[in-house]
Amino acid sequence: MAETAVSPLINRLIPLLTQEAKLLRGIHREVADIKDELESIQSFLKDADARAAAEEDTSEGVKTCVKQVREVAFRIDVAIDRYLLDVAQHDPHRRGFISFVHKTAHLLKTLKPRHKMESEIKEIKASFQKIKERSDRYQFKFIDQGSGSSAPKARWQDPRKDSLYLDDIDIVGIEFPRDTLISWLVNGSPHRTVLSVVGMGGLGKTTLVKKVYDHQIVRGHFDCHAWISVSQSYNIEDLLRSMIKQFCEVRMELPPVGMDSMDEGSLINNLRDYLQQKRYVVVFDDLQPLPPEMAWELFCKRAFRFDFGAHCPQELEKLSHEIVKKCQGLPLAITAIGGLLSTKNMTLFEWRNLHDNFGFELGRNPHLASVNKVLSLSFEDLPYHLKSCLLYFGMYPLSFALSCGILIEQWIAEGFVNKINDKAFKDIGQEYLIELINRSLVQVLKIGYDGVITLCRIHDLLHEIILQKMEDLSFCHVLSKEESSFEGLSTRVSVNRSSLGVLEQFKKSHIHSLLFFNINEFPISFMSKFLQNFKLVKVLDFENTSLDHLPEEVGNLFHLRYLNLNNTKVKTLPNSIGKLQNLETSFMWQTAIQEIPVRINMLHKLRRLIVRYFDAKMELSLNIIRGVKFHWSIGCLKALTELKNVDANYGRVKLIEELGKLSQLTDLALVNVTREIGRALCVSIENMNCLKDLFVSSINEDEVIDLQPISSPPKCLQFLHIQGRLAKLPD
Repeated sequence: MAETAVSPLINRLIPLLTQEAKLLRGIHREVADIKDELESIQSFLKDADARAAAEEDTSEGVKTCVKQVREVAFRIDVAIDRYLLDVAQHDPHRRGFISFVHKTAHLLKTLKPRHKMESEIKEIKASFQKIKERSDRYQFKFIDQGSGSSAPKARWQDPRKDSLYLDDIDIVGIEFPRDTLISWLVNGSPHRTVLSVVGMGGLGKTTLVKKVYDHQIVRGHFDCHAWISVSQSYNIEDLLRSMIKQFCEVRMELPPVGMDSMDEGSLINNLRDYLQQKRYVVVFDDLQPLPPEMAWELFCKRAFRFDFGAHCPQELEKLSHEIVKKCQGLPLAITAIGGLLSTKNMTLFEWRNLHDNFGFELGRNPHLASVNKVLSLSFEDLPYHLKSCLLYFGMYPLSFALSCGILIEQWIAEGFVNKINDKAFKDIGQEYLIELINRSLVQVLKIGYDGVITLCRIHDLLHEIILQKMEDLSFCHVLSKEESSFEGLSTRVSVNRSSLGVLEQFKKSHIHSLLFFNINEFPISFMSKFLQNFKLVKVLDFENTSLDHLPEEVGNLFHLRYLNLNNTKVKTLPNSIGKLQNLETSFMWQTAIQEIPVRINMLHKLRRLIVRYFDAKMELSLNIIRGVKFHWSIGCLKALTELKNVDANYGRVKLIEELGKLSQLTDLALVNVTREIGRALCVSIENMNCLKDLFVSSINEDEVIDLQPISSPPKCLQFLHIQGRLAKLPD
């Protein structure tokens, strides 16, 4: 996946060279040249990715070339961020790029940032030239953009084929799904039917279907049958020839004369004629996980097949259950790990060592190579835009239950979600997630009242594979408590249980994404210095940490697009929050923040703002959702699509009237609503043509919420939640 470093960079340069071209006045041509260079090597990287996946080309020269391209792409990305930051710092009013450029374009030629960028561009172009020269010298060809190349034929042995030859004694847990599939095939519709057995790689799909395919009832019911293994690099003509040959072999017939020289059309016509008036079954091979008791049975069969009569000794039982739990019912993993442990000494030390170093063993131990390869296949088969999205799961700890809404916003802030016509980024991101779920790579944990998936996770073994790929691709560095330093080109860092001592040394100014987990303290002095070191950061997530203060220095984070303070102890927001011109999403759920500074009205790109004041001492009552105070002039935030939870009693009628100007709102939650503002609220709601979800909570249990004056409810409204006494709704 070498292309992960280049494609998003090209996508980033396109709007920079069009919509905001004047920003690059004087260096526009040079930046355009770099974009052209990136496009010229994009096909080379795609070809390198395909060859690596097929293990056809393990040349160290190609790996070195890809590594160098990734390093140059990294320099370009950082250079652009630094240039835009420097230009923004020369804007005294911070009203946005375009207005600034119109007023001071004549000064750009003398700006220091421009000269720095010019120098950097020259060095980058020279680096590209050297990479090309070396690639030509060692015959690693850069392919012209759009020419592509034929996909390399896979030469590695697909480990899934081993499951085709398993004896019944080695298989557990497939009796019911096997009999169900047989019944569907034999007793189902007499017309052509497609049955799909889906699931993540390694779940046992091939094993199950092979037992159905070989069953005597199935063989006796159909006139002919064929098993087709479809690899990533399959050839359609070879696939058709294989099907015809297998049909003929079953019926002890000779294949058609000249079949090997037939083209695709002739093969299809021949096959259609052959299958007329015949019952046939064809399996296309590229369930679910085993329940705990069957997983344990399979593990014991493999791990103790030479000792203890296939039963686990008592001293290893607890640790064995922990190892099986890591496999989460995945038959391929259980079989491979059980087989590996059967070769080791039956001691707690040996087994604990494998348990504690599972990720390392998965990458290097030949006994587990099949697990690694099969799980990697699911990743390699993804389209480019979904690979980065799946890799992002690796930034979260093992077995972590992810909020889908938060995850999608992080994808958007990272630039992974590509714009499609007028569709909202949030909706496109939701489609990405659903595709990963449909590919059985992401597991659904919870679905909301509106049918939208709210919590998800990935399989623990897939998490280990992703960690390997993140390291190989410099996608993200996971900084854990065991580490004392961090080196590398990664622009993303996930900090888990790391000490402040390590963080204080951590001054990588090029980092643009920081996620924190299990951090117990954030002293004020530390936070001020910390934010000064990360001026290029775009994603900042402190959720569920002990953060209790956000210093003024946060206003220096010009590139910040996403800020998550959920479930922290932060009490106030600094006025400098108004400097965050590029902030699009901010979550402040369950914090001690009671009021949002008026300066937030300067954030014209803000799309989602979700707040909720929480005091551990507050009594449980109707108003358990406490609103946050907003200045009444909030109507200038035209980009807002989601706003929760606003204290309607603070700004009263003026605030409600301003809300009516937010025509892009799809989700709105108001609390502390009084009868006094009812008529103004109805008028504002009528103006919200995009509103889908409305939550309204009264100031107390006796207050009546009157929505009768609404003459025409928003046409998109799907969900209306009322908390309190309600006057009669309009017809």
